[in-house]
Amino acid sequence: MEAIKINGTDDTPNVILDAKNNIFEFTGRSMPEDVVAFYEPILKWLEEYGESPNNKTNVVFKLEYFNTASSKILLDILMKLENITENGNEVVVQWFYDEEDEDMMEAGEEYSEIVDISFEMNPC
Repeated sequence: MEAIKINGTDDTPNVILDAKNNIFEFTGRSMPEDVVAFYEPILKWLEEYGESPNNKTNVVFKLEYFNTASSKILLDILMKLENITENGNEVVVQWFYDEEDEDMMEAGEEYSEIVDISFEMNPC
């Protein structure tokens, strides 16, 4: 399966989805002008990955900021990851946030309550 590597900008996150090397990362800021167009290939990739995932998938979120439109897509991503666990595969989300950023901490906590995935909250 071909890896996705998107270099981040001021408005879009850096994204690495590499099943072969077991690297799944979302870093930076997410406020793309067209959130659906930006995330559509990512959601399709995750759908395909879900058909034959690694035994353990460790996903790192190190987002400094995301807008409201991105928050819905992030939930869609997490729900695709949750689907992977339904077949007995392990998924762990590592949610990194600035220890002084209560909003980002609370966002991670809220996502962890919505989806049935192991969340590790990591202040940095």
